[in-house]
Amino acid sequence: MYVKNIMTTDVITIFKDASVDLAFQTMVEKGCKQLPVVDKGRLIGAVTEQLLADVTPSKATTLSMYELNYLLSKTKVRDIMVTDMPVGRPDMLIEEAVVQMKENDVDSLPIVEDDKLVGIITRTDILESFLELTGINDTGTRISLRTKNETGILANIASIIKEHNLNIVHVTNYNRIGGHDDNEIVIRLASLDTDEVIVSLEKAGYEVLNVRKSQ
Repeated sequence: MYVKNIMTTDVITIFKDASVDLAFQTMVEKGCKQLPVVDKGRLIGAVTEQLLADVTPSKATTLSMYELNYLLSKTKVRDIMVTDMPVGRPDMLIEEAVVQMKENDVDSLPIVEDDKLVGIITRTDILESFLELTGINDTGTRISLRTKNETGILANIASIIKEHNLNIVHVTNYNRIGGHDDNEIVIRLASLDTDEVIVSLEKAGYEVLNVRKSQ
């Protein structure tokens, strides 16, 4: 799956001459942790919760409330924004976006095309796409099998399932169960009537680790 399939295109942004006070209010009202800074649609920087915290006076300050408000209103986004933030592309695989976010320790990734901000992807977007890929909210049966790490295993399992005229909607493979050369293959079938295929899989030598049905 590509970033363009799950990214948010209606991005909440701020302009470079906005005050830090406005940026802070926008983050609170919109519930976001990062605001891309744009100039005529072009991404030029970003402000984050941490950046705002760094420029906001602490409670121990001797400044009056008036002085605090004045300071925050006069400090501009352009004065504190980062300009070397990581960015992604619409045609980037989600896995690549995850690696980039992890390496840079960020919760969101602005998506740029031809220097223009076209979207943003967040950790929440990625978690939701993972749930979609696993099909956990779909009606059907989730079957976990312990298998050997051998060529043709998945094809053999698929042929057994085909004999029962059942449709595979999702497949996930986890390597090295318990530190051995065994795999766990998780298959989601678009049916709740799976008792017979489970028996067939066990007769074929596959250990059924877990069966979960959901409607």
